[in-house]
Amino acid sequence: MNAVRTLSLLLLSLLAGCTLGPDFHPPASQAPANWAALQETPAASQPLAEPIEQRWWETFHDPMLSALIERASQHNLDLQIASARVLQSRALRTSVAAEQTPAVDLGAGYNRARNSAEGLNDPSGNGGKSAFNLWQGDLTASWELDLWGRVRRQVEAADAVVEVAENDRRGVLLSLLAETAGNYIQLRAVQGTLKVTRENLEVSRHSLQLSQMRLRDGVATDLDVAQASAQVASLEARLPTLEERQAQLINALSLLLAEPPRSLQAELLVPGAMPAPEQTFAIGVPSELAQRRPDILQAEARLHAATASIGVAKADFYPSIRLSGSMGFQSLQLSDFAGWDSRRFGIGPQLSLPIFEGGRLKGVLKLREAQQQEAALRYQQVVLGAWHEIDDVLRRYNAGQLRRELLAEAVRQNRIALHTAQQQYIEGAVDFLNVLSVQGALLASEEQWVDSSAAVSQALVGLYKALGGGWQAFDPPSMPSLQRTAKAETLFQYAVQ
Repeated sequence: MNAVRTLSLLLLSLLAGCTLGPDFHPPASQAPANWAALQETPAASQPLAEPIEQRWWETFHDPMLSALIERASQHNLDLQIASARVLQSRALRTSVAAEQTPAVDLGAGYNRARNSAEGLNDPSGNGGKSAFNLWQGDLTASWELDLWGRVRRQVEAADAVVEVAENDRRGVLLSLLAETAGNYIQLRAVQGTLKVTRENLEVSRHSLQLSQMRLRDGVATDLDVAQASAQVASLEARLPTLEERQAQLINALSLLLAEPPRSLQAELLVPGAMPAPEQTFAIGVPSELAQRRPDILQAEARLHAATASIGVAKADFYPSIRLSGSMGFQSLQLSDFAGWDSRRFGIGPQLSLPIFEGGRLKGVLKLREAQQQEAALRYQQVVLGAWHEIDDVLRRYNAGQLRRELLAEAVRQNRIALHTAQQQYIEGAVDFLNVLSVQGALLASEEQWVDSSAAVSQALVGLYKALGGGWQAFDPPSMPSLQRTAKAETLFQYAVQ
């Protein structure tokens, strides 16, 4: 009884086998205890070490921005391509995992043949003098005993490759969210600059009319009128460039949404307010960064796949055992095909042991080990780059807020200066050149203020991207099958027109 039990345990241990190669352990990320130097100088909007809002774009309270992001997440072609790569990786994993189970095949055939009278034995018994029929059918099965874990390591590596593809999709989605928000903010900035330019154009036209009136009254010169006319023409010349930039940004958003050119003009040509951050915003905690940033998760998955591949390479040094068997029927007459005497079967193991490979197996193992070292270094590089990116964008955000506040004061003072200069010109205390100079300074400060406001919002979008926030709101549990939608049909028709 003890002998039977011992033999059973030995057989089970052989079937279970062992798994060669190093086991993967997620690398420890040496995250700082807290976010260093969040705001070195107090500013209007302060970050908080709280869980990141998944739908961070809604904190801008801009319905148009939220709608654009929702549509981009549904229709963007880059995102659909990344989704297709996820499906490919999962299909590959299914193919690799199939080696863990026995393969069963059913075959049947008919052959009309005639053997040589001088060759091998003729199964028909006619000595090669006449043709014969051969009917046969077989059910075959084979299964490799994964004694050394080669197949298990292959499946482990395939699982990691699926994670690589999934995090690649998340990275594409993260970039899509940031790019959509960034282009929208730039659009609102251009529209803000257009508004400032048109307002200054109205002031310049009023100054031109005033100069012409003073010229008729004999208290101004042709120089004043010429200078005023030149100012009007200069401002009018700025409008086409700004309008072109506005159209480019609308088209850029259309492309992100997989829409034809100019399809969003009706929605986006209406000027809107610049998306502004709230007084406080959450940026999470450092220890969670490795679970949020797709590039870090992707680098970890690549390291996992490289580690599992070492086990596959080591298992190739050991013998492989495959169990195979077949059962079927064979006969020369169709009427005898299902008879008991036509049965045949075969069963037995097959052993394969590498004896001499000319260094190929050792070379593959060294290659896999070197690839693992590269993946480990790449992981460290990605994590370090993430910390630098976050620190840089936090400083940029803080500096942008301070610059915006100072420019707002400059705009206020330049408006006072322009009003004063206009009054003094009317009174004859200064010439028109002073008015033009002050108006130019006002226009420059107003444009800089618009740009700085956009830069602050852009920096906040960049911060959310650096923190790896936002993709979680659209991360599906399973990827849908790819189908040709009506939108794709519309794009095709547009392309061939």
